[in-house]
Amino acid sequence: MHKEAEIREPLILGNKTYGQITRDVVAPVEGKANKWWYLMFTIASLIALWGLGCITYTIGVGIGTWGLNTTVGWAWDITNFVWWVGIGHAGTLISAVLLLFRQKWRMAINRSAEAMTIFAVMMAALFPGIHMGRIWMAYWVLPLPNQFGSLWVNFNSPLLWDVFAISTYFTVSLVFWYIGLIPDFATVRDRAVKPLSKKIYSFLSFGWTGNAKAWIRFEEVSLVLAGLATPLVFSVHSIVSMDFATSVIPGWHTTIFPPYFVAGAIFSGFAMVQTLLLIVRKVVNLEDYITVKHVEYMNIVIVITGSMVGVAYLSELFISWYSGVEYEGYAFLNRATGPYSWSYYWMMSCNVITPQLFWIRKIRRSLVLSFILSIVVNIGMWFERFVIIVTSLHRDYIPSSWDDFHPTFVDLGIFIGTIGIFFVLFLLYSRVFPVLALNELKTIVKSSGEGYKNGNLKVELPTLPTQGTGSPKVEAPKVEEKPEPTPTPAPAKSEPEASVQNTQASKAEAKDDLTKIEGIGPKINEILNTNGILNFLQLSQTDTTKIKEILVAAGPRYQIHDPATWPKQASLAAEGKWEELKEWQDKLDGGKE
Repeated sequence: MHKEAEIREPLILGNKTYGQITRDVVAPVEGKANKWWYLMFTIASLIALWGLGCITYTIGVGIGTWGLNTTVGWAWDITNFVWWVGIGHAGTLISAVLLLFRQKWRMAINRSAEAMTIFAVMMAALFPGIHMGRIWMAYWVLPLPNQFGSLWVNFNSPLLWDVFAISTYFTVSLVFWYIGLIPDFATVRDRAVKPLSKKIYSFLSFGWTGNAKAWIRFEEVSLVLAGLATPLVFSVHSIVSMDFATSVIPGWHTTIFPPYFVAGAIFSGFAMVQTLLLIVRKVVNLEDYITVKHVEYMNIVIVITGSMVGVAYLSELFISWYSGVEYEGYAFLNRATGPYSWSYYWMMSCNVITPQLFWIRKIRRSLVLSFILSIVVNIGMWFERFVIIVTSLHRDYIPSSWDDFHPTFVDLGIFIGTIGIFFVLFLLYSRVFPVLALNELKTIVKSSGEGYKNGNLKVELPTLPTQGTGSPKVEAPKVEEKPEPTPTPAPAKSEPEASVQNTQASKAEAKDDLTKIEGIGPKINEILNTNGILNFLQLSQTDTTKIKEILVAAGPRYQIHDPATWPKQASLAAEGKWEELKEWQDKLDGGKE
């Protein structure tokens, strides 16, 4: 195990054991949501309903309900599209890069970042669809054989490249996210009490067994997908930037756009992940796992990428002057002094000046200020896209065609509505899926957990015997055989006494469903049965040390289970005290036992 310096702050607070980590992370899925979740969900749902109403109105009446005009044919919709795509492209990149560099603090943010990618790309895909006016004909953007003869898409257009790039990225991100969830789905499956929940999570976990071969393949596939997703993000957002860079519009026709857009995507993506993490840690009670240190690491990345975006802004200004092209020079002069200069200064303030506050340690470690500044950064990144698109279009080569863009209530409603839909999906996800990488968290608890770092928690697991330099060889505990004594005839028993003994014998031979015990899943049930523990009565009479020996003999994976409470639970189950057992397990899940 990697030894971590004591001076480093722990990434997991409290004296957490493996069992406590499982209960804490799975609690939002198994239990009831707190008041903060219901409050956030209610607000997000109302905003989402407003947005859905505006989308329905647009589809029914037409895009004439938007503020577009002959000069500004792209405006609010394409601004929202690029903003959502930028946020979406950062999520998987964050998770993949941190995995490739083996960063431990990744464990608290990767699941939320990957989920953010899926939902953000879904929101982005909505805008090109409704901008078509006839969303039911969206399949025309795909190169499918059709009855129109030579009517094909234009393969030279970056807009078509977008379709392929974003759909490919969405597919890879979805697979990367889902594969990471499979071991955690299996954990929820093994703990599920209700038959329906057990069936659903059994299906979602794809029969995950957790043996050594499964974990090896899991690691290999995760690394391959991370290696594939990282360059894919750069190529995909570069293609999005080419929607503008390949045109001849002043302010767009520049080669700096691909790296500029990628840096902006990472910048806005980290800011959105920061916003989501600070919400998640509150609404699902994960303050011990999403710590101030995680927030500080995120803010450090934000200040670095914000500085990169600032350099890109200055490079644009310099090139517009150095090129000597008067149209380019006027495009940037118009941004700073024209009718939309207010949006330009909002962009510069939010994206360049505000992130520099994170150089101050107190600010970057403040949860409230981090939350506020992360929202400010996302506002600034939206204004960046608005400045690039609208200010470059509304004054082109011919002054007689100059015009201004003014958004309508439908423009506003659709954009704000997509934010509501995004948060509705994310909050629902936090109640159905584990929002932290449960099994990955357990790999760092001994090196980065507060209890282990401070020496307050010392859980000694049995050491496996080894042979040579090979893999650990597990041997079952040896039982010394003793010669059986010659049986002596027992005295005759009365009829009631014999009846009681027969009842006890039948109870001892009966087979119970041991998965009703908190912490025992189907696989451990099978292991206990193989070792002669078939029912609740036998389990209640088995010493905890003996159970640990059985789990050690079964393999390293089962050493993380703590059987200390199993005999007590089995005793209540054997006596038929199901209500008392349920109350006891609920207290155990809440950390009260």
